[in-house]
Amino acid sequence: MSECIAVCPGSFDPITLGHLAIVRRAANLFDEVIVAVAEEAEKQHTCSIDERVEMARGACAGMEKVTAEAFSGLLADYCRRRGVTVIVKGLRGHCDI
Repeated sequence: MSECIAVCPGSFDPITLGHLAIVRRAANLFDEVIVAVAEEAEKQHTCSIDERVEMARGACAGMEKVTAEAFSGLLADYCRRRGVTVIVKGLRGHCDI
C-alpha cells in the first residue's frame, strides 16, 4: 500500500489554533502531513515567507508526521511534485469573517 501524503495549504499569516486543530486531525488520518505556506506575491503579508514557515514549524513541533515548507505557484503543481494525494482545508463560519 502506498503512503498517503496530505497537504494543508494556506498563507498562515499567522498560523492559528484553528489551523493547528486541522493539522492535528489530519496527522491522525494520514501517513504524512505537509503544512504548505503559500508565498502569494500579490498579497500583502504581515510576516515574510521565511517567518511564516518558521512560525508554522514551531507551532507544529512535536507533531509526528508533520512538516512545514514554503511553496509558490499552483497548488495542483506543488501536489504533483511532492506526491500529495489529499488536500485538507478548513471551513470558516460566517461569524469568523
